[in-house]
Amino acid sequence: MTEIVLLYCTTASVAEAEAIAQKVVGERLAACANIIPGMRSVYWWQGKLEQGEEAVLILKTRTDLVEAVTAAVKAAHSYSTPCVLPLSIGQGGNPDYVAWLLAETTG
Repeated sequence: MTEIVLLYCTTASVAEAEAIAQKVVGERLAACANIIPGMRSVYWWQGKLEQGEEAVLILKTRTDLVEAVTAAVKAAHSYSTPCVLPLSIGQGGNPDYVAWLLAETTG
């Protein structure tokens, strides 16, 4: 059975997260996207401690599409080095939901 994965991404704004979600889900690279506004980030960037407001974008997809989703996110993202991290789910979860996710993505 194909494994599913959540891709954790951060974006500069809710609008950017929505645009990326529309692109990735529209192309059937992910079955669903969740957008969480109002995240505060603290991070090192180019030797400097930075902080700022971001939005979280969670993309639900299958493991065999991770590379394609990552490429699509990078192409649409405003950051030169966007966060795109796969969180493996494995083969657990609600079987009906997993079947829906697999049916709604290209593979």
